[in-house]
Amino acid sequence: MPLIPEEPQIHESAQGPRATPASGRTAPTPRPVPGPRPAASSRPGRPGPPRPAPPVQRTPRDMVVAKPGPSGPAAPTASAPVAATPQIQLIPASPEGALDAAEEAVDLLLDSGRAPGDVLVITTGEQHPWAAHELSFGEASYWGQHDSGDDVFYADAAVAGRAAVRPVVVVAVNGGPDTSAADALPLALGRAGALLIVCGDPQRINSVLGAGV
Repeated sequence: MPLIPEEPQIHESAQGPRATPASGRTAPTPRPVPGPRPAASSRPGRPGPPRPAPPVQRTPRDMVVAKPGPSGPAAPTASAPVAATPQIQLIPASPEGALDAAEEAVDLLLDSGRAPGDVLVITTGEQHPWAAHELSFGEASYWGQHDSGDDVFYADAAVAGRAAVRPVVVVAVNGGPDTSAADALPLALGRAGALLIVCGDPQRINSVLGAGV
């Protein structure tokens, strides 16, 4: 007698994977929680927050505190501007090596971000080769390059009084008469807006600057 077909039984193996109890589950690898993000830096083509300007080192004589009057801010008065005193750096060098030391100082200034037009180099002895070369084309061409302010300018101490103020002045005490350094260093101090670098004999330089400042 034929059997009546029954509904096919579904075996456990065909029911698919069973849910694993919570105690036997493998915990997924936790993802790191993102912390506070640093401020995004400005990208090319994408405006970013303006960076604050670096603080400027000032000497006490540069700082002038405005005091308000009894009835509000005081009216501006016609007072003479306070002259800034440049920082002075001394690089010991012999008269024969002063010019090379000045060249190294200029290279460091340019590598640190100084614009070439910010730098004036004064020599007390033999002229810098650049100055000698440019003067061979005439003084008009030579001083025209000074007036353009596009590059480092080299001047002899005898004519440096004609040079304009620049942020950095480098002096190479590379010989010349004793009066040359005595005249050049106070002159360079007056031409330096922020920094004066002097390359030469420290004793001689300190004696001149100590008397001239």
